[in-house]
Amino acid sequence: MTTRTETRIRTRTEKLLLEAARRFNATLEYEELIEQVLNLVTSAVDAEAALVFRVDHSRPDMKIRFMSCPECSVKVFFQEFGSGVVAAVAEYKEPVIVNEAEEVSDAEKEIGRKAGVEIRSLLSVPLIGKGQMIGVIEAFNKKDGPFTETDLDILVGLANQIAVAIDNAHLYRAVRREALEKNLLYEVGMKLSGTLEMDELLKEIMNTLKKVIDYSAGGIFLIDPEKDEIGSVYIVGYGDRLQSEPNLKLGQGLIGNVGRTGEPVVVPDVTKDPRYFEAHPGTKSEVVVPIKLDDKTIGVLNLESDFIGAYDNHAVALLSAFAAQAAISIERTRLHQKIVQGRKIDEQLNITREIQRSFLPDSNPQIHRYDIAGTNIPSEQVGGDYYDFIPIVEGQTGIVVGDVSGKGIPAALIMASFRSSLLAEIRNNYSISTICRKVNSLVYESVRAGNFVSAVYGVLDSKNHIFTFCNCGHNLPVHIKHNGDVDYLKEGGQVMGVSPDVQYEQRPAFINAGDIIVLYTDGVTEVFDDTGREFGMDRLIKVVKENKNRPAFEILDKIVKIVREFASKEHLFDDLTAIVLKRTA
Repeated sequence: MTTRTETRIRTRTEKLLLEAARRFNATLEYEELIEQVLNLVTSAVDAEAALVFRVDHSRPDMKIRFMSCPECSVKVFFQEFGSGVVAAVAEYKEPVIVNEAEEVSDAEKEIGRKAGVEIRSLLSVPLIGKGQMIGVIEAFNKKDGPFTETDLDILVGLANQIAVAIDNAHLYRAVRREALEKNLLYEVGMKLSGTLEMDELLKEIMNTLKKVIDYSAGGIFLIDPEKDEIGSVYIVGYGDRLQSEPNLKLGQGLIGNVGRTGEPVVVPDVTKDPRYFEAHPGTKSEVVVPIKLDDKTIGVLNLESDFIGAYDNHAVALLSAFAAQAAISIERTRLHQKIVQGRKIDEQLNITREIQRSFLPDSNPQIHRYDIAGTNIPSEQVGGDYYDFIPIVEGQTGIVVGDVSGKGIPAALIMASFRSSLLAEIRNNYSISTICRKVNSLVYESVRAGNFVSAVYGVLDSKNHIFTFCNCGHNLPVHIKHNGDVDYLKEGGQVMGVSPDVQYEQRPAFINAGDIIVLYTDGVTEVFDDTGREFGMDRLIKVVKENKNRPAFEILDKIVKIVREFASKEHLFDDLTAIVLKRTA
C-alpha cells in the first residue's frame, strides 16, 4: 500500500471518528442512537446492511436491530442465542470477516431471511465497554468487492465509541424508565383512591400498565373462593373468545396456577410450557402475578406478548407493585358495591370489621435483640385505628400506628386508602419524610374536607439500633430510656389529608439496651374516670416504668388492664391500639 493510500485511509478514518462523535453526542435516546450507529456502520465500510445486538443477560435470546439500505429502515426481531458468527463474536470477543457466500452460517442466513436480505459476506466486530462484552455490530454485503482488513480496522476503530454511546444511552433509558414507573405508580395510586367503580378502576390499571410494559393482550382476574374458580373481570385484546369460555378452575392454566400458588410466573416461550392455555392466538410469552390482600391471593394480573422473552424479573417487580395498589382498591370497591346493593347495616359493619382485622398483623415479628408486641382492641363501632409491622430489607422493619378522624365505614375506607398508599410508597422510596409527603398527597386526594389521618411511621434498624421516625400529627410516642429519662417522638409535621403539599421532617432515635418505645392511639390516653380526670401520658409512662422488666406483651397487657380499671363505667371506649418496642440486649 502506498504512502498516499495510507494517508487517505487514515484521513477517512479520522473523519469517521469525528462524525461518530458528533452523531453520538447529539442524542441519548436509545432507538435514535441505534439508528445512527447502523447508518454509520453501513456508510463506513460501504455495506448494504448492518445489525447491532446488545447483550442482555436477562433474555434467553438476542434482540437484533437490523438496517438495510437504500431504505435504511430499522427492523427489530429475535434470534436464538448460541449459534452463528454473531454469537461466536459475542462469546470470544474477536472480530470475524466472511467473504464467501458458502461460508455464511445458517444463523446469519436466518437473520437475513427475517430481514429480507440475502447475506453473501459479512464483517462482525465485538463491542467492549468498560472491559465487558456489551454487544456485536455486523456489516453485510460490501458493495464493491470483499470486506478488507482496512474495513475491519475502521469498524474496530468505531466500535469503542459505539460501545460507550450504547452504554450511556442504555443507562439513560433505564434511569428515565425507572422515573416514569415511579411517577406512574404515584399517579395510578391517586386515581385509584378516587374511584369506587370496578370497571373504571380496572381500566385505569390496564391503561397505565400499557405505558411502561407493552402487551398485546392482558387482563385482571379475580378469584371466587366459593366456586374454586378464577374468572375474567376486565380483559384487553382477547376478543370474544375468553368471554364465552367457562371460568378457569384454580390450578388450571398459567392464570389458575398463579391463583392457586400465589407465586408469580414468567414464561419466555409459551409453546414450551404445558400449563399455557391459548386465549390469544399471537401470544409468544406471558407473565402472571398474584393480586394479594395481605397474604391472601384474591386475583391475578396477566399480560401476554407477541414476542418471545418479552418479560423479565423487572416486569414482575413492576407488575407486583401495581397489583399491590390494585388489591386494596379492588377490595374497597367490592365493599362499596356490597353497600350499594343494600346489605343490612350490621352486615356492612361485619364485612368492614373483617377487612380491618385483615389489615392487622397476625403475629408479632421476631427481631434479634428486640422484643416487640402490638395490640388493637376495637370498640363497638367500626373505627379507624391501624398498626402494622412491615419487613423492608434484612435488619430493617417498618413500624406504623395510625388513626383516622371519625368512625364507621367512612373512617374504615379512609384507613384502607392510607394503608394502601403507605405500602405502595414504602416499596418505591427509602426516605421516610418523602414517603409521608407522598402519602399525605394521596390521602388529601381521597378524603373529604374535615377528615384526616394522624400517624407515626418509622423504620427500626435493628443492626445499628436506630429508630428513624416521622410523626404526622399523632399522639407523641414515648421513649423511656434505661436510666429512667423520657423522650417524646414529636418531629414530623401536621396530620395527613388537610393540605396537599406538606413537607415532613424525620429524626433518628438511638435505642440503648433496656430502652422502651411505646406508640399508641388516643384510645389509650384519652380515657376519663368518674371525676373527669384523663388517664394521660404520665400514667402511661408510670405503667411502663413499673413493668419495664416484663416482656413486651405483658407490658401491653398491663397498659390495657390499668386503662380499663381507670375508666368510668359510663366511658365510651375508643379503639385501643398500642405497640411496645423493647431492646433486650
